[in-house]
Amino acid sequence: MGNWVENEGLSIFVVLVWLGLNVFLFWWYYLVYDVPPKFFYTRVLLGIYGPNPVLCNYGTVVFEVTETHAWITIHTIAHLFNVEWSVQARVEEKGTLAAVLSSLGDKPDESYVNFFRKTIGNPVGGLYVAFTYLAGLTGVIITLALILIITSSTKTIRRSYFEVFWYTHHLFVIFFIGLVIHGAGRIVRGQTAESLAEHNPEICYKNFTQWGKNEACPIPKFSGNPPMTWKWVVGPMFLYLCERLVRFWRSQQKVVITKVVIHPFKTIELQMMKKGFKMEVGQYIFVKCPAVSKLEWHPFTLTSAPEEDYFSIHVRIVGDWTEGLFNACGCDKQEFQEAWKLPKIAVDGPFGTASEDVFSYETVMLVGAGIGVTPFASVLKSVWYKYCHDATNLKLKKVCVLIARTHIYFYWLCRDTHAFEWFADLLQSLEAQMQERNNADFLSYNIYLTGWDETQATHFVVHHEEEKDVITGLKQKTLYGRPNWENEFKTIAERHPGSRIGVFLCGPEGLADTLNKQSIGNSEADPRGVHFIFNKENF
Repeated sequence: MGNWVENEGLSIFVVLVWLGLNVFLFWWYYLVYDVPPKFFYTRVLLGIYGPNPVLCNYGTVVFEVTETHAWITIHTIAHLFNVEWSVQARVEEKGTLAAVLSSLGDKPDESYVNFFRKTIGNPVGGLYVAFTYLAGLTGVIITLALILIITSSTKTIRRSYFEVFWYTHHLFVIFFIGLVIHGAGRIVRGQTAESLAEHNPEICYKNFTQWGKNEACPIPKFSGNPPMTWKWVVGPMFLYLCERLVRFWRSQQKVVITKVVIHPFKTIELQMMKKGFKMEVGQYIFVKCPAVSKLEWHPFTLTSAPEEDYFSIHVRIVGDWTEGLFNACGCDKQEFQEAWKLPKIAVDGPFGTASEDVFSYETVMLVGAGIGVTPFASVLKSVWYKYCHDATNLKLKKVCVLIARTHIYFYWLCRDTHAFEWFADLLQSLEAQMQERNNADFLSYNIYLTGWDETQATHFVVHHEEEKDVITGLKQKTLYGRPNWENEFKTIAERHPGSRIGVFLCGPEGLADTLNKQSIGNSEADPRGVHFIFNKENF
């Protein structure tokens, strides 16, 4: 239970606080419209749906737009009922309280409570409200913007059509502008304070046919409720604007590409330098190449170590933008590319990830799936630099002991053999350096090939006894299939009793769920026992 709280407690706490705040704000402002006599006649006109327009005008707008769609849906449905009642009341037979309330404002010197001033029935009246009133038109616009933002944020769109996701997500600007002016039409109206002093609605509504004929119940006066959404939006928008200005300033600083390396598996490495650039292991940056696109920024994990005099990223060529970067860097040409011909690059960052905490644990498990291995390139290189140059600063203990006692466990899972090629270069380099220093057991790494065909399997069997692995060129042999995570966690727990073991993943959500369950299931209830602390980056 204790480990579950440590792994999931903060996330659940944030979600509960968010939900609790939204429920509180909904109930609070529901009562604001449902209880006071100011909105007595508004409730009569709109029925039980009257208080509901406040649902998204408060509270929820301070959070990420895509998290508010449930509230927006309820809010929109409530407004449809409001419009239905308002339009219907204007064409209702005379003699009812709703008809009398709707007719207020038709004569000179009268104020109105029913915002719909036409005598047009539904559905034409509803369409008229949607496309001619400010509240209706902005409501349609922000609803469409929200639908586009949500649908383009799905995993399929993000992976296959990143440009669609990127551009569509910036509709949040239109969403918030529309949201701020949505209430400027003041269609939600209530009785004025002066009118309430003369006209008590809870008494006068019984004799609505006598309004204005005696001093006890004069004709009530109404005014529109002022827009309030800007009060909830101005703070977050100011912070966002400040953050964008900082990012713009950082992105304008000069970046020099010092080296471009072409790796196997359609992967290129960009080594860069930027004045004042400081990084930690596992961080990422946003990259823009104006020669490819003047607007698009793409995130890439840093694969260099903080100890190196440059920072680098590995870019796998999988789409139009990466193909454009590949060509802009001259990688499609056979001849040597002069440095001055390399494209200009803008860099924003670095930004933190869970992998930054890797040195907070004495024992760590690093799990990468496919291209998700990139954060651990930085981690592994940094560990090696720290060990070689200043082992006293490294919290990971006894890193040069036998493999059975090493405190760094690295797992890499790939579906096909080509995926191993570019990262194997780094592992080969580390392996060679460890052998030179007689520390070949410095790192325990386990490489898994999760997919192969019969021809490949025969080839693997034939060359299995060779000194180096036939796939990676490493002394460590590639394993076939998927790890038995239950056994792996139990083995590591037995080797490191009483330890806090950091489990770091960069990979798909399915693997994240598996590792999270294993982390919880293999942690002991005793605070002095072994505890696996799960950290993840999903892609």
